[in-house]
Amino acid sequence: MKQVLVLGAGQLARMMALAGAPLNINIIAYDVITTNVVHPLTQQCQSLSLIEAIAAVDVISAEFEHIPAEILTLCAASGKFRPHPDAIKAGGDRRIEKTLLDLAQVANAPHHIIHTRADLDAAITTLGLPMVLKTALGGYDGKGQWRLKTSDQIESVWAEMAHCIATNDHQAIVAEKFIGFDREVSLIGARNANGDIKTYTLSENVHTDGVLSLSTAIVGDTALQQQAQQMFTAVAEQLNYIGVLALEFFDVNGELLVNEIAPRVHNSGHWTQQGAETCQFENHLRAVCDLPLGGTELIRPSAMINILGQDSVPLAVLALESCHVHWYGKEKRAGRKMGHINVCAATPEQLQYQLMLLGQLLPQQYFPALPR
Repeated sequence: MKQVLVLGAGQLARMMALAGAPLNINIIAYDVITTNVVHPLTQQCQSLSLIEAIAAVDVISAEFEHIPAEILTLCAASGKFRPHPDAIKAGGDRRIEKTLLDLAQVANAPHHIIHTRADLDAAITTLGLPMVLKTALGGYDGKGQWRLKTSDQIESVWAEMAHCIATNDHQAIVAEKFIGFDREVSLIGARNANGDIKTYTLSENVHTDGVLSLSTAIVGDTALQQQAQQMFTAVAEQLNYIGVLALEFFDVNGELLVNEIAPRVHNSGHWTQQGAETCQFENHLRAVCDLPLGGTELIRPSAMINILGQDSVPLAVLALESCHVHWYGKEKRAGRKMGHINVCAATPEQLQYQLMLLGQLLPQQYFPALPR
């Protein structure tokens, strides 16, 4: 039996554990907040310190990229960490991420790094307004971001950014040229130590207040799929990546720009649990454990709906055909990712009908992206 330690003890580690069991892969998780080694399903503490857990396992991986530097260094020193720590650093620091994308020659939004007010002025001169400003470190699901639309906002936005920079000696702001995109899409794929790569079908993503609401597998857009795959391969090869990697894109009239990378399994790939030959969680474990990659083919049109801030759904949801609810075992909290629903159908048209039926059962306040 392979033993894998996952840094992070949230829903992604949980779903890795569920996917790993049939392959005889056992998962334990390290909660970076409590500093406990826990079972990813029950959250029960294991009688292991982090150092003991590192020694006991065959492989170490991660479910998120904002890992404290001392923990990442400790795990990397074991020689068991996959993907390479540089990939985790790129996912956790937008400055490193931008350098990576440029080295891989992958299109992304023009940008400028800001440490001082003079840097902000230079960014405005170079990129123009409007612009998007993001913290280099931290920030996710829409947090740590500003929209600077007009010159009369400069002073107030700078005051907030200056305070943010002052709280961390390593912090900075990444200014990006505003991109008027048609939609947001993402590509998830896996690469193993042999350099084999398999990618899933592109997902179209709908966000509400910066948080993913709905992901739908895109059927039939061969040109966009090929473009995304080429960009994925360039980034994965640049990192010599091992594991599952996600690239988030802006689709601008059929041309893709990388918005972000995520060096891990990703929320927009949860539909692969029911919609793909092998789900993203299993393929991540296959890659890091030196097993052959599983098929990534779309087996039926599929979509994923996040359950935010709610700990129950009507029983009628479970009665819908090809509808699967996945709970994360979390305590209810406003806006928190509590679970997700995967919906599948025989055709894209039937899938939209299924989503409309789901929209009739679930309140728009919490499920705003569903068709009504």
